[in-house]
Amino acid sequence: MPVSIRAATPSDAAGIAAIWNPVIRDTAFTFTDQPKSTDEIAALIQARSDAGLGFLVAVDSSVLGFATYSQFRAGPGYAGCVEHSILLAPVAQGTGLGRRLMTALEQHAQACGHRMLIGGVSGSNPKGIGFHAALGYAQVGRIPDAGHKQGRYHDLVLMQKILKAKDGQTAPSAVN
Repeated sequence: MPVSIRAATPSDAAGIAAIWNPVIRDTAFTFTDQPKSTDEIAALIQARSDAGLGFLVAVDSSVLGFATYSQFRAGPGYAGCVEHSILLAPVAQGTGLGRRLMTALEQHAQACGHRMLIGGVSGSNPKGIGFHAALGYAQVGRIPDAGHKQGRYHDLVLMQKILKAKDGQTAPSAVN
C-alpha cells in the first residue's frame, strides 16, 4: 500500500501515541517525561485543526509518522513564526518519508501565511539536527543544559527555516 500524507484526525491518535510515547519514555529527544494519552492527542489534533494549524500524518495501513506545528511563542508579534515537531515510526526512518512529511508541513505553514518554522532539537539527537540541516534549516541558537532528562542535562538546538522573505515573497529554498 502506498504511503499517503494527509491531515490528521482524532481517529489517528492511537497510532500517533504508538510513535510518540516510546520517544518520550526511552529518549532525550523530547524533554517531557509524561506519556500522551490517546484522548490528549485527539484533543490536540482537534484544537490545531480548529485553529487552522498543521497536524499531518503519513499513513499506509497504519500511522508511520506525524508532523505538526503551533505558534512559537504567545502574542501577536510571533504570529508568523511557528514551531514544529516531527516523529516517524522506526520502520519509516531512513526511507525519505520524513522529508516528504516536512515538505508537506512547510507547504501548509506557508499557505497559511507563516513566515518561518522553528525546530527545537535536543542536542542529544545528532540525527535530528542533521535531518533539519539537510532540509535547509540553519542552527540559529543553542541553549546549553536547557532540558533535564534521563539523569542529565541536554542542550536545546534551535533551527530555523525562512518560508517567506520579510517583504512577503517566498524565500529561496537555500536560505540560511
